Amino acid sequence: MNAIGQWLMQFEYVQLLQQEWPLYLEGMWTTFWLVALSLFLGLFIAVPAGIMRNSSQAKWRLPAWAFIYFFRGTPLLIQLFLIYYGAGQFLGGADSWQVTQVDNPSAWQQIVLVLQSVWFSLCGYIWHWLQEAWFCALLAFTLNTGAYTAEIVRGSINTMPVGEIEAAKAFGMNQVKIMSRIILPSAFRRALPAYSNEVIFMLHGSALAGVVTIVDLTGAARIVNSRYYAPFEAFITAGLLYMLMTFVIVYVFKLWEKRWHKHLKPLQV
Repeated sequence: MNAIGQWLMQFEYVQLLQQEWPLYLEGMWTTFWLVALSLFLGLFIAVPAGIMRNSSQAKWRLPAWAFIYFFRGTPLLIQLFLIYYGAGQFLGGADSWQVTQVDNPSAWQQIVLVLQSVWFSLCGYIWHWLQEAWFCALLAFTLNTGAYTAEIVRGSINTMPVGEIEAAKAFGMNQVKIMSRIILPSAFRRALPAYSNEVIFMLHGSALAGVVTIVDLTGAARIVNSRYYAPFEAFITAGLLYMLMTFVIVYVFKLWEKRWHKHLKPLQV
């Protein structure tokens, strides 16, 4: 084994990995929690938006349509720039804004000063989070995946067999029970293959986080490239790690599909 190790150390690529593997692992962990958290939070947006998108009432359907259309119709990089750079244009330094002082204010002026104080406090609190690069990336990823997943949920609900809904109504279920016990569980099972693609796309899209100074997997590869001027070795390593994470995602979803679609398998005679 020592002979094999000495032989491998003759290659510059192996030496690079030996020195920089902690940076790659750190970037891999950052990519993992950023994608996982954005997918988790995105579900809380996607499910209500998907239900609203199928509503027959325009007051529910149109806002959901506008949200989904905007985030599906614009590149993720533009959305990230709008949040990361655009927020500073309006909220930059909001945590240091001061309320205007007025001597002997009238009752109307007192109300205005109170509202101004509340507004400044709210803006300062929002700016406290938006000045963090990781939060801007998380917010952009969450809104983006929420829009795409909402469309997946909408399509799954639309393919719901009418007979199942009629059977639920025959049992006396109200709309809430039908939605929570019949429609959504069945829709989630049908949406699983499409949602696995969305998870993989989100993993690959997270490479944009490095643009806003986050040291994710792609950011780690950029640092290694800047240190050693070895772009092939630096980025091929990141690519292999992305492939490894993708393989794990595909395997996990295959297990879920096998479990949740077990009732669809033909009976063995």
